[in-house]
Amino acid sequence: MSTDKESKAQQEAGAEAAATEEQQAAADPTSEVSEADGLREELAAEKDKFLRLFAEFENYKKRTSRERMELFKTAGQEVITAMLPVLDDFDRALRELERSEDEELFKGVKLIHNKFKEALKNKGLEEITVKQGDAFDAEVHEAVTQIPAPKKSLKGKIVDVIEKGFTLGERIIRHPKVVVGN
Repeated sequence: MSTDKESKAQQEAGAEAAATEEQQAAADPTSEVSEADGLREELAAEKDKFLRLFAEFENYKKRTSRERMELFKTAGQEVITAMLPVLDDFDRALRELERSEDEELFKGVKLIHNKFKEALKNKGLEEITVKQGDAFDAEVHEAVTQIPAPKKSLKGKIVDVIEKGFTLGERIIRHPKVVVGN
């Protein structure tokens, strides 16, 4: 029986402690409010963390998409750059064949030259147009040498084009080599 009395005493003590906590909570409403405020702050912090992570992921997706597009645009840059000397040789051969008497040979080589140029153009290769009298731009042109300007109007301008320049997409893959008048 003593155990029954002890257990009843313990239950009564537990009930009194619970009642005391309830009374204190009822008497102190700020503890519930501060707990709610704490939870709100924690929720706001988690939302902020989530939004930052989401924004970071979106930026990552955009960046990788941009890099992938750039890679596709310039994927064949190495091969096309290796083909540029062949294109230069074609141009030189055509200039020499223009002087020859054999029109059929000239037409045949011209046809092959045009096909080759079109194939490179379809891959994104564009020639940088430079002519005598254009203003020299160090960002675009590569000055091979300077010579005294044959005319006063050519001072500081391009006098001659030694080698054509090309772009692949938006990127210059070979700068035009020019002679500048001084």
